[in-house]
Parts: sequence; C-alpha cells; structure tokens
Amino acid sequence: MHNNQQQQQHLGIVDSLLMQMFGRPKGILGRLGGFILARTKRDFTQWVIHLLEVQPDDKVIEVGFGPGVAIQILADAVSTGYVAGVDYSEEMVEQARVRNAKAIETGLVQLQYGSVEALPFADDTFDKALAINSMQVWSDAIAGLREMRRVMKVGGKIALGFTPYSGQPSTGLTEMLTAAGFTEARLVETDRGFCVLAIK
Repeated sequence: MHNNQQQQQHLGIVDSLLMQMFGRPKGILGRLGGFILARTKRDFTQWVIHLLEVQPDDKVIEVGFGPGVAIQILADAVSTGYVAGVDYSEEMVEQARVRNAKAIETGLVQLQYGSVEALPFADDTFDKALAINSMQVWSDAIAGLREMRRVMKVGGKIALGFTPYSGQPSTGLTEMLTAAGFTEARLVETDRGFCVLAIK
C-alpha cells in the first residue's frame, strides 16, 4: 500500500515536470522542453503545413506556436502574406521571438502572448489557421475552435496536428470541428501522428 502511494506521488511529479516542459512551458524546464520540441516537431510540422497548402499571399495564424518552428517555416512560405501567432506561455513567446527575429523586424511575423479563447484579431482575417500539439491543453476546445473560426475568412482552411506524445486521441475530432461550425472535416494519419483538416 505504502509503495503504491509513493508510486502515485512519483507519477504526479513526472506528470507535472512533463506539463512544465511541454504543456504550458515555464522556466528552465520550459526552455529545455522548447529545444526538444523544436527538434522533434520540424518534420511533422512541415507535413501539417504542406496539408494546409499555404500560398505566398496567405495570412496565417498559429495557436500555441511553442518554440516557433512552424512560424519559421510559414514565414518562409509566405512572401507577400503575414504570419501571426498566439501562445499561452511567455517562455515560448520569448523563444519564438528570438528564433523569428528577422521576420518580426520586417513585419512579416507578429507573435503575442494570449489565449485561444480570446484571440486579439478581427473577424475574417486569416486564410489559414493551425495548431500543433496544442488543443489538448486548451481549457475549452470547442470555444477555442469557434474563436479560431471567427478570425478566419470564409473558405479558409484549418489544420490541427498531433504527434503520438500529445496524448490526444484521433477519434471524435472531426465531430468536434463540425460542432464548432466547420465543414468538410477529415482526418489524415501518418506514422508520425495525425492531422484533422476542415474549412470555414
């Protein structure tokens, strides 16, 4: 019995460390988590962006951009467009700003601290929207998706990508997008993870 309690306690510590590193990164662990995420996520991120079919003049928003890897790839993909990002971790905003300093200086990229439930943008602003390994930590997924839909243009495309360690099951996601008002929701799976796509 005593052993079991210790085990439970140990798991709690591991969980909270993982949450600090990857869920809502903070401090030194958040920084380390950011570097690990940047490495492992690049290939998967490129795949999700490829599925989004980003065009040079697209306005794109990423929610929960973490260390800013996708922002960097998107900034290379849009030449006459614009990339915006919102993240709930100040540590990640800082890291992503350093990684994308040039693009921020030229006005191509704008990164902000904030929450998916209250995006600081006008209705019908973006052509494309994405969130990678982010939705599972939102406090209200449907509210977050509705808010993303609000800032998207009609006909705009959304992509939600998840790698296996996100802990997000692939079941029920297309239904969730439909419930949030999106159409043509579909699931695409790969050995590296999966992505749900839909249209506003």
